[in-house]
Amino acid sequence: YQIKKLFRNCWIIGRRFRLAHVKFGPKTIEVATFRNVVPAGDPAAAAEAESAEPVVVAASPEPAPDGAGPIHRDNTFGTPEEDAFRRDFTINGLFYDISTFSVIDYVGGLQDLDARVVRSIGDPRVRFVEDPVRMLRAVVMASRLDFDLDPLVVDAIAEHRQLITTASPARLLEEYYKILRSGCAEATFRGLRETGLLALITPELKSPSQAVWASLADLDLYRTQFLSAPAELTNAILIGSLLVPAGL
Repeated sequence: YQIKKLFRNCWIIGRRFRLAHVKFGPKTIEVATFRNVVPAGDPAAAAEAESAEPVVVAASPEPAPDGAGPIHRDNTFGTPEEDAFRRDFTINGLFYDISTFSVIDYVGGLQDLDARVVRSIGDPRVRFVEDPVRMLRAVVMASRLDFDLDPLVVDAIAEHRQLITTASPARLLEEYYKILRSGCAEATFRGLRETGLLALITPELKSPSQAVWASLADLDLYRTQFLSAPAELTNAILIGSLLVPAGL
């Protein structure tokens, strides 16, 4: 809400995890605060988290590791270091200090960048139960960067991939749009197929035809001609690149 006071062209989105979207012409800048877990026995922090509208999450089809469970609210504020350890993967937990032009690494992300590996911050079996979409994000990161998935991440996806069916369909669809406009759609969907996530998210694409792969390759080729996704790549065009060649 402090961000909203600074910019008239700003609105707050999200329930479990609130974000500020600031509009500048056709661009939208997403602003997130540093986050932390709700401290046990802290009434003030608990009350703040409770102020967020609850999100209904389906029951887990598999037993979760001790202490793991879906995150229903995530709006308590913390330090940069605390925020880093709440992020999903080490290469996504790096901070840039504009005053010193330096990278701040609390989680070993620089080392994993050098090793070209996507590694979970914390036990991936716990982190994927907290938010199953992290499994999809792991595959997306590895595919876009041509990195390897850490073996623990691979094992955790194999163990908990069924949980992806409990994620919000609207959220998964938005992830699909991001994949399709990334320029790495073919590699990403192949990765989702190999990990078994694609068949759970979109059963109609359990065994994509050659026409689907060719369509995704053509989409990637067109997208890579531009620095950013062109306006003509609308959501309808993007999703059509999957549905039409699949005969849907």
